[in-house]
Amino acid sequence: MPVPSTTTSSSTTVSPDFASVDDVVSRLAAVGYLASDAVATTVFLANRLGKPLLVEGPAGVGKTELSRAVAEATGSDLIRLQCYEGVDEARALYEWNHAKQLLRITAGSDESWEEARSDIFTEEFLLPRPLLKAIRNEGPTVLLIDETDKADVEIEGLLLEVLGDFQVTVPELGTITATRRPFVVLTSNATRELSEALRRRCLFLHVDFPDADLEERIVRLKVPELDAALTSSVIRVIGALRDLPLRKAPSVAETIDWARTLVALGATTLEAGVVDESLGVILKHQDDIARARAKLDLAQVLDEA
Repeated sequence: MPVPSTTTSSSTTVSPDFASVDDVVSRLAAVGYLASDAVATTVFLANRLGKPLLVEGPAGVGKTELSRAVAEATGSDLIRLQCYEGVDEARALYEWNHAKQLLRITAGSDESWEEARSDIFTEEFLLPRPLLKAIRNEGPTVLLIDETDKADVEIEGLLLEVLGDFQVTVPELGTITATRRPFVVLTSNATRELSEALRRRCLFLHVDFPDADLEERIVRLKVPELDAALTSSVIRVIGALRDLPLRKAPSVAETIDWARTLVALGATTLEAGVVDESLGVILKHQDDIARARAKLDLAQVLDEA
């Protein structure tokens, strides 16, 4: 049997490091993410306190992008666990390479089971999945547990265990403890209620669609070639669309796509024909497009400037 390879937690440090809330704002802005004061403050506190950060809000408001920006701003590895219905411990934590183990057993057919067992349950045959990869990573790491609400309730128990001590026990190898704790971000679209136990473990941040001023700054950053007046018109129309009872309101990413579309079309003003022809860029359901065509008073929206 192999000797368990247990790492002690006495030297554990937290992964990326921010000096202040202003440092969060400036470093995220440097990689193209404009953080509100609330976002920057919560990111700073989660980092300073070594707590997982639970980011909740509608789809398309930049929850996942926040993790990518933190990783890029701090030079950290981004490791992502994409949650979905049916994701299990093997997909989240680790599993054994059974095909390779079988080949090894077949090749050593003259060995006893005890001899074969000591050979096949080793690092060579271990397939680390995102949670174990993040714990074992020795460099700065951002662990993104994306769309946590899509996973089954049982996965929350696993997350509580792993995120509590940042260690994993592999029976055949021993206990593996993070020497450098990852910065953990869990995202949720609130399609189901997460357990109170998991919420208590985390700092909470609700992210909604940005206000008009912030979204305009985001578009100007991402699509600088779009005329400033046209950018303002885009933001007003997007705001009006979000006020309609749509199946899916336009996300920030779709606002940016629309801005790029207008640049590609060579548009200089936001005329009714241009809006009508490009609604499929920002609205993704036919009934939403029909509702927008019927309810959106473009002239009134633009006159409100």
